[in-house]
Amino acid sequence: MSLDMNHIQKLINEKNGRIHLIGVGGSGMSGIARILLQKGCPVSGSDLLQNNEIEKLQALGLKFQNRHHASHVKDAALVVYSSAIRCENEEYKAAQEEGIPLVRRAEALSVLMGSQKSVAVAGMHGKTTTTSMLAFVLKACHQQPSYYVGAEVPDLGASAELGMGEQFVAEIDESDGTVTLFEPEYSIVLNIEEEHLDYYKDIRAILSAFETLGSNTQKKIFYCADDTETFLLFAKSDKAVSFGFGDVSTIRAIDVQPGQFSSTFKVMNNNCLLGSVTLNVPGRQNISNSLAVIAVALEFNLSFEKVAKALGGFCGARRRFEVKLKTNNFVVVDDYAHHPTEIKATLAAAKSGHSQRIIALFQPHRYSRTMHFRDEFAKAFSDADLLFLTDIYAASEKPVDGVTGKTIYDAVKLESGIQVDYEPNFRKLLSKVSQIAQPGDMIITLGAGNIHEVAAKIADELKTFEGIWAVTKPETKILRQEPMRKHTTMHVGGPAQFWIEPADEVDLKVILEYAASHDIPRIVVGRGSNLLVKEGGINGFVLHLGSPYFKRVEILEGNRILTGAGARNKEVVMQLKRMNLGGFEYLAGVPGNIGGALRMNAGAMEGSTFDVVESVRFMDDRGIIYDKKKEELEVYYRNVPVFRTHIALSAVLKASVDTTEQITQRLKVMDTKRWTTQPAAPSAGCIFKNPAMCGAGKLIDELGLKDTRVGGVRVSDIHGNFIINDAKGTANDVLELIEIIKQKAKEVRGIELETEVMILGEDEDGVIYE
Repeated sequence: MSLDMNHIQKLINEKNGRIHLIGVGGSGMSGIARILLQKGCPVSGSDLLQNNEIEKLQALGLKFQNRHHASHVKDAALVVYSSAIRCENEEYKAAQEEGIPLVRRAEALSVLMGSQKSVAVAGMHGKTTTTSMLAFVLKACHQQPSYYVGAEVPDLGASAELGMGEQFVAEIDESDGTVTLFEPEYSIVLNIEEEHLDYYKDIRAILSAFETLGSNTQKKIFYCADDTETFLLFAKSDKAVSFGFGDVSTIRAIDVQPGQFSSTFKVMNNNCLLGSVTLNVPGRQNISNSLAVIAVALEFNLSFEKVAKALGGFCGARRRFEVKLKTNNFVVVDDYAHHPTEIKATLAAAKSGHSQRIIALFQPHRYSRTMHFRDEFAKAFSDADLLFLTDIYAASEKPVDGVTGKTIYDAVKLESGIQVDYEPNFRKLLSKVSQIAQPGDMIITLGAGNIHEVAAKIADELKTFEGIWAVTKPETKILRQEPMRKHTTMHVGGPAQFWIEPADEVDLKVILEYAASHDIPRIVVGRGSNLLVKEGGINGFVLHLGSPYFKRVEILEGNRILTGAGARNKEVVMQLKRMNLGGFEYLAGVPGNIGGALRMNAGAMEGSTFDVVESVRFMDDRGIIYDKKKEELEVYYRNVPVFRTHIALSAVLKASVDTTEQITQRLKVMDTKRWTTQPAAPSAGCIFKNPAMCGAGKLIDELGLKDTRVGGVRVSDIHGNFIINDAKGTANDVLELIEIIKQKAKEVRGIELETEVMILGEDEDGVIYE
């Protein structure tokens, strides 16, 4: 049902009927809902998911309905929708069928602005920053404006507000042509260029839309004279006031002094020096934005001194050069830039305040934009030292054949000399960037999609890294995103978020306390001999007792040996052999270290670890250390329950005196038996527990599964209970092969095989750590 503005205004101002918003949780629609609620209108809204903004609106009186359903619009007086809502939407169709008035978001906003001294902020780039900056300045100058911004603004407290003052400042959207619907008293036009070519035919169509906005503006148009298209369109208008850096601008910036994430400059009004401004948001683009704010503020008869002071307190909107982390070692920034012009401006701002390496992560936004601006994107990243590209955020747009994030990757490789990598998986992207980050780096994420999730996680990870680094000794090794394939005997697995090798027991206690106080998961691993780590890696702290302190082996009185939990089983056996001390030869056939052998009461060739244990030293999660005799512990076959929750630190073992020849002979017998019954290729040992009726290896052999391959792994042809990695296999290959074996055992023999190998980590699904 088509309505004129007067009818919409009447429906909104009468407040008699419910106004329903389709997609109320979006950044634009939530602002409309907030202002309607503050006006006292009955408001309902629906969306696919409930978010924090919806919860805030519910506190104001919003009636929220989860998901979209035709019944949600029943008895509504007016339905408001955004351009993202398609005509196939259930609620949209129901409103049409019921004859309920339907209006676009822009039409509702235009009506809300109409009763006040309105300022419409338009342009392809910088609208959100300029709108929030102007609203912030007006509030600081006690004007109590109404405002509507397309993003969250911490400085303002909300993205929209119905104020008590005369002014209404609003960001208006040109992407769907609705810029022509507004009739503001004042307009700010920041820039005009080719953009949104999924809607506009060409630049002429875009210029026509902005020309209409200029015609509809009742009093003054404040335009950027540095932007060519904007200058050509408005320079001759008797309503126009220019701002910029050039001599032709009425409000002009001179003597610009860039700082670290700041700028200081002087402001001229024609030939009159107004004074100095320091902005705490970086870059020439933000200086230009502030000149627009100054021009409007002067029009409202505000003093320059008050305006300049207010501008100094502005810290920016969410995702507009938002600093997520700033320490002595690292800076992490997130920015909404998704057009080549915006990217250039953002990276230039970063470069102006940062002298060391800049690592940029860019998520392309929309297939159409990627296709149309491929060559421009190729040149947009010149101020970055390293560039990571991910796949396209579609924003409800249908894919275009042959267009992906790799389209820009290929263009950058051809055009630019900067180092570039293409990684569509966010989890892998996080891992790659965290691994290479070094002190002095600025990491900046760019894009209008969900790339900000990566920025937040990188910031958290680097903050944790610095936190744990500060409280541990220099000898403690701490690695970020360390590949677990380097630490498992099967040579597969994704990264450990933090791989930590404590220097000693004191640092181990500190690390455990830090993990507990910061709610960080932790796990201890040995040499990875009975371990399969999924390709998504392990979240939190992966502790490995690999320092010299935990690897020590000392000979005590009475042929007793003190050995650290990190000492490798075979090395302990060989070291004792040189001293003619035996009784541990079976341990040479147990891959891993003493800590793992204690934890599992591991054994081979009819010997078990606790056969030779006298006492054990271990630590709990609080860092409390216990020394216990073997007789004080519960010990079972391949199971010592205390080590499910405690960390083995060291043990005292009892040795027997033997000749070198006797020990060598026993080792030779064991080695011969082992290598004739077990494969030499990389494996995780026995994959399955033995079922009651027969050995797992024998069962797999009888099922005809020996040598069965998935990817780079296969069932050993020597022992059926071993899966070997002989062709650069992955954890996914191993897991798939495990499922094949389990299904075959169930189907053919009715046996439910259980895995003996410990499986840890996250699936490789692209979702970064929760």
